[in-house]
Amino acid sequence: MSDPVADVRAFNRFYTGVIGVLQEGLLSSPYTLTEARVLFELAHGAAAEVVDLRRVLGLDAGYLSRILARFEADGLVRRSRSAADARRQVIELTGAGRDLQADLDRRSDAEIAELIGGLGEVDQRRLLGAMGTIRALLGGQAPAGMVVLRPPAPGDLGWVVQRHGAIYAREFGWDESFEALVARVVADYAADHDPRREAAWIAEVDGAPVGCVLCVRRDDTTAQLRLLLVEPAARGMGVGGRLVEECLRFARRAGYERIMLWTYDATVDAHRIYQRQGFTLDEEKKSRAFGHDMVEEIWSRDL
Repeated sequence: MSDPVADVRAFNRFYTGVIGVLQEGLLSSPYTLTEARVLFELAHGAAAEVVDLRRVLGLDAGYLSRILARFEADGLVRRSRSAADARRQVIELTGAGRDLQADLDRRSDAEIAELIGGLGEVDQRRLLGAMGTIRALLGGQAPAGMVVLRPPAPGDLGWVVQRHGAIYAREFGWDESFEALVARVVADYAADHDPRREAAWIAEVDGAPVGCVLCVRRDDTTAQLRLLLVEPAARGMGVGGRLVEECLRFARRAGYERIMLWTYDATVDAHRIYQRQGFTLDEEKKSRAFGHDMVEEIWSRDL
């Protein structure tokens, strides 16, 4: 494993160069990144107390004072005393300050649009998903975006195979024979499925794929739930439950009387989802699969 500290520092050097924050003036303006951030915070309120700006931005009092003094000299802000406490200063943007901030916003939007414009839709979703993961992990919060279920788009079925292989290898140590199995299931679905009786869904959060499931025909009266997956970063958001519920609704509409699934005892988190959705364990037997001795299981429920 590489040095995580060195990797993060290398990423910081790369990204600061990409977005141009090392230049003397941000977006070809005479103002630094920190100064532009102060303008941004001031623009999102009628007025702000200096103490609040310091808290939000984490700036040294003397440093913020020098920034505000420059803004005042440039005609971008005006100062007054708080009506609630005359000891506290209130800062608000002038018309010129709001015009400048709006211009910086427009230029920033154009720069980012150009930066990501060469990426296809799938790569843009990957980029936004990776950014969301960074924010969630370093901010200590789960992703706050809405879970959206949709049919697979071009490239999604390949993502299903790749993520199954990578996640199950990392979490359970399963070998490449599992990825090969997933690839066969996906290939069979893509090559020949009846859309009236079979379907697949991709779960998205903030434009990035975070989960999947398939509903396929087992026989005339029985559907089979296959390839349920939720990305680790999206667990706890109800993604798995939403995917299973959608699969059950489709199976009922398609005329099935029962639905079943095949899994292994190692997938404990998935078991909890199945139990909450009314599945019960019907059969189990010891088997050797994907490089491990496990217990093979069949779960089912009526529709």
